[in-house]
Amino acid sequence: MNIIKSSFKPLMAMLGLVAALQAAPSMAAELWQTLPPTPAPAKFDRTGFANVNGIRLYNAEVGKGSPVLLLHGGLANSDYLAKQVEALKAHHLVIAVDTRGHGRSTRDDRPYGYDLMADDVIALLDQLHIKKADVVGWSDGAIQGIDLAIRYPDRVGKIVAFGVNTNTDGLKPDFDKNPVFAEFIKRAANDYAKLSSTPKEYEAFLNQIGKMWEGQPNWTDAQLKTIKSKVLILDGEHDEGIKLEHNIYMAHTIPGAQLMILPGVSHFAFIQDPKMFNFAITHFLDN
Repeated sequence: MNIIKSSFKPLMAMLGLVAALQAAPSMAAELWQTLPPTPAPAKFDRTGFANVNGIRLYNAEVGKGSPVLLLHGGLANSDYLAKQVEALKAHHLVIAVDTRGHGRSTRDDRPYGYDLMADDVIALLDQLHIKKADVVGWSDGAIQGIDLAIRYPDRVGKIVAFGVNTNTDGLKPDFDKNPVFAEFIKRAANDYAKLSSTPKEYEAFLNQIGKMWEGQPNWTDAQLKTIKSKVLILDGEHDEGIKLEHNIYMAHTIPGAQLMILPGVSHFAFIQDPKMFNFAITHFLDN
């Protein structure tokens, strides 16, 4: 099966060439087997906290142009996407967020759910007086992007959904035991201790998130077929957690969705090969 939609065949060929050229000087390390350092925080024009839905939601802005919302993955924070901020700010107003309980943001006692986190994002956009934004989401952030497309179709434009699943069957079993993913989980705990206003409550936070992951997301085909946004299902060739057949399923089920598999990288492609990743997302958003 040809998993790359025809409009992206030339781009995929170019990305493959870029990856080959970048790998040429040294064949010692496979990118997908590494977890590069978390980037230094991006430089923003404004940073602050929004009081939304009973929590304080950290957010930051930089750049000018059409708005793009950056949503990070579960257990992480917005610093992970700093290289994407740099790539997008020349042509977009970039809004980076630490989602509920992550990074610098607080949480409350309500059960976690993607609907709740999407509601947080809409409340933030309302406070920022932004009527509509594109979304670049990674993992849990990408799931929030899909949630927004289903429940708030007038508030989102294009969506880059990287490393996403739309039901729990799309996940590989025991992916958290993969060495790279296990290293990420360990790093996430250290990040939480450094950034959170409740640095000693990581286990409680993890338990809240874990209950959500047990049964969410769980969208039906009918729900996915209501999506009107232009969606790019983006993933790494060696994603530790997402099944390739699930990527194909999502691209075939969401109307007009495009699919791109980035060569030689994993669930952490945005830091493993940021040039290739950024080329893919800017091409989709700006063309």
